[in-house]
Amino acid sequence: QAQPVESGGGLVQPGESLRLSCAAFGDIFRVNTMKWYRQPPGKQREFVGSIARRGEITYADSVKGRFTISRDNAKNTMYLQMNSLKPEDTAVYYCNVLYVSGDDHWGQGTQVTVSS
Repeated sequence: QAQPVESGGGLVQPGESLRLSCAAFGDIFRVNTMKWYRQPPGKQREFVGSIARRGEITYADSVKGRFTISRDNAKNTMYLQMNSLKPEDTAVYYCNVLYVSGDDHWGQGTQVTVSS
């Protein structure tokens, strides 16, 4: 399977919103769980949230109530709607795609910067 591709990052002011996308490739029936991670500057990569093929969703405590994950299985695409963004949300956001085979692939990341 090819590397997934993230898009939608950018520079926004505190309180604004962004929507990220992650497009996975390959057989749509082989994509299992899709996850978002982020890596703030100078820090380790951290879990943001995940969505299973059947729709079960989990979030990190730091984003609950502000971020919403969804997916379109027919398009092999996952979304991350980020509202009420804070400066501490500044990070490179990565998509991780787990296939039913057990293989997982990381995207190249997309930069999100929240600054006034």
